[in-house]
Amino acid sequence: MWLLYAVGSAFFAGLTSILAKCGIRKTDSTVATAVRTVIVLIFSWIIVGIVGSGSQMASISGRTLVFLILSGAATGASWLCYFKALQLGDINKVVPIDKSSTVLTILLALIFLQEGVSVPKAIAVAVIAVGIFLMIEKKDVEKKTDGHGSWFLYAAGSAFFASLTAILGKIGISGVESNLGTAIRTIVVLVMAWLMVFVTGKTKEVGQIGRKELLFICFSGVATGASWLCYYRALQEGPASVVAPIDKLSVIVTVIFSYFVFGEKLSKKALAGLVLLTAGTIAMALI
Repeated sequence: MWLLYAVGSAFFAGLTSILAKCGIRKTDSTVATAVRTVIVLIFSWIIVGIVGSGSQMASISGRTLVFLILSGAATGASWLCYFKALQLGDINKVVPIDKSSTVLTILLALIFLQEGVSVPKAIAVAVIAVGIFLMIEKKDVEKKTDGHGSWFLYAAGSAFFASLTAILGKIGISGVESNLGTAIRTIVVLVMAWLMVFVTGKTKEVGQIGRKELLFICFSGVATGASWLCYYRALQEGPASVVAPIDKLSVIVTVIFSYFVFGEKLSKKALAGLVLLTAGTIAMALI
């Protein structure tokens, strides 16, 4: 069943990117992140109430709680970077860079979680890495230092923190029901996101969000909640080195929707990269 949860996570994650992009055309990305986190938090705790795992709160060990908090902090940092990158750059450019966290996550999982290293897995990781490389345009990397290319730095930051999230999350949910673990870490993300809003002096912008964009932000929060619930259930039951790359297949959903919604097209080189990324990920799931 963890495989189905991982696929569900990928679908909702891809949908999240599209909905979020629609919600931050005029709204500041930090403000949007804070607002959507409220939706995710509500969604997460409703699920906790439904499955009845709230009673486990008192039995959570200190070690588990620490890793859940660290995972939440890493998620918050990844979100802030990711949605800033989405606001500044094209979604088809940002998402592949963000998905490069797959390679780092796999390596960390193989090293620190001792999930096993084999020649087929190594080849699959290499294929994924090549696919991601092909999807990143060289001209986009060269622009990273100017005003129009700063999205690249935010996307790279998002990838780094996302890889930490997966590893810390895997350790954190080993001693707690996955839905409860997700809800607890969402509290950390919420605090972090709103703290950034206050620190940057953007509290007034919360009340200035347009109704249409607010709707998209809320929908993206619901999609994120669904993705998280699927992702951490998959992490709890399956190997992180396989769950993480399957989750990153959300790039396929993103590419398809971005074509119809934003008219963004992939170059032949990027399309070849997408094929390799998909092939490597499927191989990881089957090995």
